[in-house]
Amino acid sequence: MIFNRLWREFHQACQQYGLLEDGDKVQIGLSGGKDSLLLTELLGRQAKIFVPKIEVVAVHVRVKERNYQTDINYLQSFCDQAGVKLLIKDTEISDENGQKRKDECFLCSWYRRKALLDLAQELGCNKIAFGHHQDDVLHTLLMNIIYEGRFTTIEPKLKLDKMPITLIRPLWLIREEDIRAYAEEKEYKKQLKLCPFERETSRTDARHLLEQLEKLNPDVRSSLLHALQR
Repeated sequence: MIFNRLWREFHQACQQYGLLEDGDKVQIGLSGGKDSLLLTELLGRQAKIFVPKIEVVAVHVRVKERNYQTDINYLQSFCDQAGVKLLIKDTEISDENGQKRKDECFLCSWYRRKALLDLAQELGCNKIAFGHHQDDVLHTLLMNIIYEGRFTTIEPKLKLDKMPITLIRPLWLIREEDIRAYAEEKEYKKQLKLCPFERETSRTDARHLLEQLEKLNPDVRSSLLHALQR
């Protein structure tokens, strides 16, 4: 059963990287996509086990200037079933000079992240969980090697310097194809409108490159992850 594999790899990441500890209050960044929905389901189930004893809350951030939508009623129903409290946070992109300083995706991501961090501190959360999965990790690794000459990627656990918050990614070991298959099996509802700025990017190129590398070596994912862990 696919859920058993997802649950096992979720626990493997949590134990291997020390992502969850007794007393943690974890805020989930719930975008409404399949990855964050699975993350909410897994953390909601973990919170019911009491070992370690954690508390979880999901936060969905809406950016005023972005014309894409998620069904809030569906998110509420989903979180109710998972036993996770849902909060909706509205924010907007501030441009004091009236000029576009960064690209659209950067601005949206930055303000969403800021809203999550601000609310986490208000709620007393010491950790924020994001739904980045194994494919995100490997694509980022390839992009950093090719474009920046750095052997780095998204970390499973990152303690912030300027505030008492740690970012965690419990899906770090889980393949996207498994998440997609489970989302279809469970009939996860998709967003009503996708981001208007979605487009082919260097991340798309990295995905194609990883697919080519897998043809050369079917175990390339394991090799890359092993190299990162070393």
